[in-house]
Amino acid sequence: MRAWVPALVFALAVAAPGRAPAGAQTAPRGRLFPPEELGQLEGPDRDEWQQPERVMDALGIADGSHVADLGAGGGWFTIRLAHRVGPNGLVYAEDVQPPMIEAIKRRVEREGLRNVRTVRGSFDDPALPSQVDAALLVGVFGQLEKPLVFLRNVRAVLKPAGRLGIIDFKPGGSGPGPDDNRVAAATIIRDAEQAGLRLVSQETFLRYQYLLVFARAPLTGSGTK
Repeated sequence: MRAWVPALVFALAVAAPGRAPAGAQTAPRGRLFPPEELGQLEGPDRDEWQQPERVMDALGIADGSHVADLGAGGGWFTIRLAHRVGPNGLVYAEDVQPPMIEAIKRRVEREGLRNVRTVRGSFDDPALPSQVDAALLVGVFGQLEKPLVFLRNVRAVLKPAGRLGIIDFKPGGSGPGPDDNRVAAATIIRDAEQAGLRLVSQETFLRYQYLLVFARAPLTGSGTK
């Protein structure tokens, strides 16, 4: 199996031995994705199996939409989102690593795009400056240390009719993704519901992954995990 790390793993995967000091940023399990290995995220066949156009259709992303690519890496999805929303739309490309942010800026400049804004978030909060019509989270749920905290913060930046798309590799399945940290769809649905999100659809058109589409729902519970 070819080594491939989902485009968002770097944003939410850093080792955190011991107890963090009070007020410190919560770090998830795993490791930060090395910026020098960005090429692994963009194999020549990714368009074929990732089907970005169908993913964006499922999230209702259209001309003029404001969207967020959470943990955008080198900007693979960012560029496709930017072309979809057009000059009247806006894409927030969020990441926690400065080298990734710089890589996105260079890519956006090469593409001549003026509708992308980079955002440096934290491990628990994407820290977007305004609400969005849609947000996309690909292949990192198994890395989240506090999934309910993260999902509640994502919920907070969705517009009332906004959508959150979560893509992950199917447990026990094949494909280019890593074999570890794969999460069952039922686990994500359970946590999302506790975080104030409701499942709108569970799409099955991806070969190696599933796509869960969520909308806002009334908040319940403490929102910590």
